[in-house]
Amino acid sequence: MRIFLVVLFSLLMHSSGAQLLMDLIDTSTDVGKSVLSVSQRFDHVRIGGYIQPQFQSTGEKGAKGYAGGDFAANVNNRFMLRRGRIRFDYVRFNKTSRASVQFVFQFDGSERGVFIRDFWGRLFENKYQLFSFVAGMFARPFSYELNLSSSDRESPERGRMSQILMKTERDLGAMISFEPRKQDHPLRFLKIDAGLFNGQGLTAAGDFDSHKDFISRLTIKPYAFNNIELSGGLSFLRGGWKNGTKYVYETTTATNGDKLFTVDSSISNLGRSSPRHYYGADVQFKIKHGWGETEWRAEYWFGTQPGTATSTTNPGTLPNSNGLPLPTFVRHYDGAFFYFLQNIINAKNQLVLKYDWYDPNIKVKKTEIGKTGTNLTSADIKFSTFGFGYAYYFNPQTKIIFYYDLVKNEDTALNTYTTDQKDNVFTCRLQFRF
Repeated sequence: MRIFLVVLFSLLMHSSGAQLLMDLIDTSTDVGKSVLSVSQRFDHVRIGGYIQPQFQSTGEKGAKGYAGGDFAANVNNRFMLRRGRIRFDYVRFNKTSRASVQFVFQFDGSERGVFIRDFWGRLFENKYQLFSFVAGMFARPFSYELNLSSSDRESPERGRMSQILMKTERDLGAMISFEPRKQDHPLRFLKIDAGLFNGQGLTAAGDFDSHKDFISRLTIKPYAFNNIELSGGLSFLRGGWKNGTKYVYETTTATNGDKLFTVDSSISNLGRSSPRHYYGADVQFKIKHGWGETEWRAEYWFGTQPGTATSTTNPGTLPNSNGLPLPTFVRHYDGAFFYFLQNIINAKNQLVLKYDWYDPNIKVKKTEIGKTGTNLTSADIKFSTFGFGYAYYFNPQTKIIFYYDLVKNEDTALNTYTTDQKDNVFTCRLQFRF
């Protein structure tokens, strides 16, 4: 208990004037010496976090979606704590006051439980001030929207595509980064990340195969001229996961013109990695003016995604049914996110418009899906979402957003998707951060 009080007191000192409080402590006593030692050890600790309580309503009970997860079977409105994050950062500086090492721990708590989000350490190269190395559980270096914090993102949720293909955003791995830290370096506007990752992310207790994902991102940092700011990036992922059977399905065209999945049952498929290849590009354009900012963002992904007959989500375990491995279905996909952000009157008021789509199988469309004998399922349906909302910033620590998602699915030949589902969602969210 004594050690706990010493640590707590030290952290409080750090956040509210450590030197002033240290001047009041008699460091000749045992307690004073303990406080001084802990204070010096934790002098570079930072604590931050945020909570997001919200109310939501949707068109019908049990609606499925990506605006905070599916609604329960008998529920069409709900209060929930979408996120409750607390993050600890520790940075150690060398004798020249340059960061040499950083540790980060972040947890997410809600009515659904407590989960880890970040557990990683970073080493800085300080001779040339160009490189750093990260290892642990951290965000994959892919996409702009994926790496924009949920506390900073203007829409309540990330797009459907990123939630499916990059569930929980993070993964276990190691990464090296090139990012000049000298202000006069000719490439100071550039950042390049490259790393190897398990592939399952937070959806798994561990890796279920030996195949790793290589992920890389080139970022052009914001470049300002006059009242305009421009930035962008390119992202690349090359990986895959193990086939549990020799049966691998791909979309082809039959002699009668029908689009369908056909199977390759070569024995060499068993244990081989099915391709998980992503390519992405993004751009951000911002205009600053006397009463706030106007911003446009655009991001596009395309590639190849392995999955099952009914899902394109990256699995946490080898896909199976009652313990028996499932065949692999390989699809070619694309999708995009578009934002328009506009301050109104002043920086406290903001209009948010967002459009995104995810087409998990670009080789098929509409009533081709669900046709008898094609093996095409709901996992092949294209979804698009138009979201619009208003955010009010009470202060830098508190904001409220009113947001409505209009979700549209393709009309198909499947019984449950012959028309658009009643899965539009209204969200009212408060956010408190520190």
